[in-house]
Amino acid sequence: MDHTSETEYKPGPLDGVTVLDFSRVLSGPYCTMILADLGARVIKIERFGTGDDTRAFGPFIEDDSAYFMCFNRGKESISLDIKSPRDRELLERLLDTSDVVVENFRPGVMERLGYGPERLAKTHPHIVYASISGFGHSGPFSELPGYDMVVQAMGGVMGLTGWPGAEPARVGTSFGDLGAGLFGVIGILASLYSRNRDAQGARVDIGMLDCQAALLETALARYDVEGVVPTRTGDNHPSLAPFETFMAEDGKFVICAGNDTLFLQMADALGSPNLALKPEFLTNDLRVQNRVQLVKDIEEITKTKPMQHWIDALNEEGVPCAPINTIDKLFSNPQLLARDMIIKVQGEHDRPVRTAGNPIKLSNMTEFDPEKPIKAPMLNQHREAILDELMASHGAYDVVKGQNDDHHADLHEFYEAAAPAVN
Repeated sequence: MDHTSETEYKPGPLDGVTVLDFSRVLSGPYCTMILADLGARVIKIERFGTGDDTRAFGPFIEDDSAYFMCFNRGKESISLDIKSPRDRELLERLLDTSDVVVENFRPGVMERLGYGPERLAKTHPHIVYASISGFGHSGPFSELPGYDMVVQAMGGVMGLTGWPGAEPARVGTSFGDLGAGLFGVIGILASLYSRNRDAQGARVDIGMLDCQAALLETALARYDVEGVVPTRTGDNHPSLAPFETFMAEDGKFVICAGNDTLFLQMADALGSPNLALKPEFLTNDLRVQNRVQLVKDIEEITKTKPMQHWIDALNEEGVPCAPINTIDKLFSNPQLLARDMIIKVQGEHDRPVRTAGNPIKLSNMTEFDPEKPIKAPMLNQHREAILDELMASHGAYDVVKGQNDDHHADLHEFYEAAAPAVN
């Protein structure tokens, strides 16, 4: 993808929006990463000494965590002891100039600290306050800790993942955390939009379990209609056929002929147009009912030649298909490379890490240059710059730029007490 010159630089649509990010690990940082990718200024509030838990998660480049860098790219870092009078004053100044607060502690933690949503709605009514927790801030489970795998299990997705007759399986990524982060972004953007209309901030309350239920596709409706509990279907779609993997001469690949027209085109691509004329395969519903025979008939053909032969033939006919790539193949995928979806992030050390870029492509925003690493902050890296900025805009006030461990013991206790919350 071509990149514009510096004179043509177009800032993201959230340019001018400031986010105070109290979150850590994944759901909250993923949410604020997307906001940063879209141009927001994200100031990450971290505890002294260790910072975000993921700074200690591998893999590492020397002492830089690749995990941390991936989800905290383009952010600023400041360590604050929210129980210290000096740092509370600094936080109040930051709140005055911020638009969004994001936190993913257990319900009640921010309230006990004096920065809950009800208090800020009175003192800073312009702020959009987003909370991400395991079960949201209401309901009988609201006080329970909720990590990703907990909500994957409770939310039903593990019951749908895996092979028939086998044990339930966790989705291969932190589906619960990532889904909650995405819904958090949607809630924040909707609230910022409404604030333009009525000048009032809003509360965004995201429960990871709610998000899992919302991402179950038609599983809930299927049970309500059929009275049969949906369960694991392996690699196939429960309502479409053929929509699964097939064995070629040299391995498995995917064919998704999700309607009658595509099935006709698939039969032509396989060199067996009569396949589409068999009575048991005339409609999608019949193909679903006769899936075992359908797969057998197709594989009698596909096993005779390498998968690339069939992928080329299916693509020629416009039938959706794909190899089953391992992760290493994504780094050289021509489509991902053409759309700048492999970018570099970098911490304190020279060696950058490749990760996924921003999938939201906007005509009024300049893309990241995949050859220029995006910086992830060192712990407390931006404290002095933020203090200088606040003093310049508000006038000098009594706040210490340095670190005094005596003032920061309470913050460590606060994070330790809040630790069993959410990712």
